[in-house]
Amino acid sequence: MRPTFAEIDLSAIAFNIKGIKKRVHPAQVMAVVKADGYGHGAIQVARVAIENGASYLGVALVEEGIQLRQQGIQEPILVFGGAFEEQLKSFFDYNLEITVYKEDTANKLAEIAHELQKPIDVHIKVDTGMGRVGIPYEKSVSFIEFVNNLEGVSLKGLYTHFATSDEKDKQYANLQLDRFMIIISQLEKKSIHVPLKHAANSGAILDMPETYLDMVRPGVMMYGFYPSVETTESVAIKAAMTFKSRVSYIKEVPDNTSVSYGRKFITSRPTRLATLPVGYADGYNRLLSNKGIVTIRGNKFPVIGRVCMDLIVVDLGDDKTIQEGDEVILFGREEDNAFTVKEICNMLNTIPYEVTCWVSKRVPRKYLFV
Repeated sequence: MRPTFAEIDLSAIAFNIKGIKKRVHPAQVMAVVKADGYGHGAIQVARVAIENGASYLGVALVEEGIQLRQQGIQEPILVFGGAFEEQLKSFFDYNLEITVYKEDTANKLAEIAHELQKPIDVHIKVDTGMGRVGIPYEKSVSFIEFVNNLEGVSLKGLYTHFATSDEKDKQYANLQLDRFMIIISQLEKKSIHVPLKHAANSGAILDMPETYLDMVRPGVMMYGFYPSVETTESVAIKAAMTFKSRVSYIKEVPDNTSVSYGRKFITSRPTRLATLPVGYADGYNRLLSNKGIVTIRGNKFPVIGRVCMDLIVVDLGDDKTIQEGDEVILFGREEDNAFTVKEICNMLNTIPYEVTCWVSKRVPRKYLFV
């Protein structure tokens, strides 16, 4: 295996799913494994999530759903992103559930269902205030009636997505929930039954139990990260990913030695430098130039100079114990004295979702099994 790798602790995923399941009972859990399981590996994460209580899987793309099916996963899979017309038949071929919010998509699905003599399960997405995709909430009831009357199209679910559930001020999230609940009430008056109503993402799971409804959709918290510093920590979670490398080269240099592109770091004293075979092509962000911190043998050392495509340099100072071949933690858990994802987020003004998704496909994943 390549010396730079992402270590994925599947027991942490299992722990997190169990905690979420306990928190939201009796609601079902849809494990969100889009973007290759937020960089952790969709196939492995999906299997562990299902084994530990998830009954549904959520992905963004039809291709992601197909990949899960091709690996033998049989549980229901909802594709959030909708699809173009030429992709619709794949939903029938691979038994994937589709998000619908446009009449032309619904009509085409009914047409394909008739041709194949095979029904399809759909979830209607309502835009209650996120502003991306979804039928506008003011038009949703008539649209739901329309879809419900289409032959070969089975209304399996109704859902919305919160814009601010991970913020301390829940006023807007509550407004979105109110709009969604009004729609549900109107449907009940029309005797339209929707088996699965779902709205809660990670922020809502932590702070808004009134949003649990029939099913919840945990994303980032399933991987061991709270969605923001403004949510509570009402469910204990463990970070699953540790990004690691090894020391490939050590040399002693005098003062006034320039390091990496642009000469953005020049040594002020004689020191030992360690080069690591990892760079921004692997997901170690270039913005961590002269800012990053790594852990070697339990001690922290600064990343100096610009992060390169394939290499970074670390200042070992006077430490003589570090040797070529030593394991390096690029980011990981606090208990390992590692630079944490939370610290990276604070430093670079980003979110944990992005940090784990940075870790690229050329970085092998090493799985620690439950």
